[in-house]
Amino acid sequence: MFYIKIIIIKKMISKKGFTLIELLVVIAIIGVLSSFVLASLSTARSRGASTAVKTNLSGIRANAEIQYITVGGCYTDTGACNATTPAAFTAAACPVTGTGNIFRFASIATQIAAADLAGGFTACTSTAGGTAWAVVGQYRSDITKAWCVDSTGKSKEVTVGTAAGGQADVTAEVAAGACVE
Repeated sequence: MFYIKIIIIKKMISKKGFTLIELLVVIAIIGVLSSFVLASLSTARSRGASTAVKTNLSGIRANAEIQYITVGGCYTDTGACNATTPAAFTAAACPVTGTGNIFRFASIATQIAAADLAGGFTACTSTAGGTAWAVVGQYRSDITKAWCVDSTGKSKEVTVGTAAGGQADVTAEVAAGACVE
């Protein structure tokens, strides 16, 4: 009996590492768990980009209202407003240079650029006389969705026309200084 206990103890002492099978099982488990984590991070990243689009476009409204009050009752960056000035900006890709409409106001242009960087295409429109404006920004995570804000206070998700989700599809979501219903 004493002899058998010594043999068992010697076998236990001589086993100092893990077998190859045990190591492979542990590596496989770690691989599966890391794939779940990476998938979650990817989803979080795309949701973060969509939130960045929403945040930047919502910030445009606040800056536009400040400009409206500062200028004296219209949405422009020049300070001159009448029935035709500033000229209407037909729905198109947002302008990045020049003067004459609300989208070229420095802080608004910066937020449009940030929304464009975080998402896909952006489009803008404003009315003659600077009485209304609208901006739409496409999500990067789902190019068939976009976020639209306008001077009436609307802030909503819109469905872009086609699965292609190009500039024309995004532009179609704004017209005459408002988000399209």
